[in-house]
Amino acid sequence: MAAISVKAVIIDRGRVLLLANDRGEWELPGGRLDPGESEPAALLREIGEELGIATRLGPRLAEEPFEVIPGRSVRVVSYGCEIDGTGPITLSAEHRDLLWAPVDALGDLPLPGVYRRAIDLWVSLRISFKNP
Repeated sequence: MAAISVKAVIIDRGRVLLLANDRGEWELPGGRLDPGESEPAALLREIGEELGIATRLGPRLAEEPFEVIPGRSVRVVSYGCEIDGTGPITLSAEHRDLLWAPVDALGDLPLPGVYRRAIDLWVSLRISFKNP
């Protein structure tokens, strides 16, 4: 069975938080579960480690396979999230850069489809919550 990687879709003021990885792609914050760790616990831990911020977890959005590099796949599980507080974001050494990208202008960014689909899901859910 493929490893699970939990990812956070964090949207604030119409922008989604993306991190630059060492493969030259943008990705969502998050990572793999430690043994015995639940998806929510792992995601909160990963966000704290990668960004130094607290978040509130929203709904589990999707789960789908993703071939990270040829021959190495993970199951990406995405959650909608909200920043909890106003503290500064502190980027860990695990990523090269951080970008608040407008959700309606992701265009040609090197952002894998698995993350684009999760972003689209969270945008559509947030809109439906605001406009019942």
